[in-house]
Amino acid sequence: MSLAVSSTAADETLLLDLLNTTPVRNGLSEDDLADARAAREWLAEHGQPASAEEHRAVVAARSALQAIVRGQEPPAAVARFVEGVSYRASFGDDGVEWTLDLPPGRSAAARAVLAWDALAKSSPGRLRPCANPECRLFLIDHSKPNSARWCSMAVCGNRMKARRHYQRSRTR
Repeated sequence: MSLAVSSTAADETLLLDLLNTTPVRNGLSEDDLADARAAREWLAEHGQPASAEEHRAVVAARSALQAIVRGQEPPAAVARFVEGVSYRASFGDDGVEWTLDLPPGRSAAARAVLAWDALAKSSPGRLRPCANPECRLFLIDHSKPNSARWCSMAVCGNRMKARRHYQRSRTR
């Protein structure tokens, strides 16, 4: 028997924020987690332990998850981040309550992987890279028709539409 794992809004936020820590700014790829102090702050802001071990694990998990979402790696690429993860049952006033037990030093990475897995199962294809080839960000499409293409309509969507319009007008 397997336990269906669901993710919370906070878990999805952690996942998407993690995937989006390698943006392109002013034409240059950056890594918001490259600096150890900034990474510890990022982890703390997301309610995660802020240790050097957590930092290394979450950066490695981010790389693997980005490759999986882009279709460059199989899902098994993140298996090591969920080794030792378990759910513990206890009884409360409302019945069975489940507690997630995360491995020390990999809790943020494990939580991100679990959020990715739950999202992939509950909403397949909704987590994807931005359609702007110059952008390295990701989006979770919550629209009913599942038609969102850009991380931001105001930025990437507008740029891509403007480029297409310019190209069409030049070919006339």
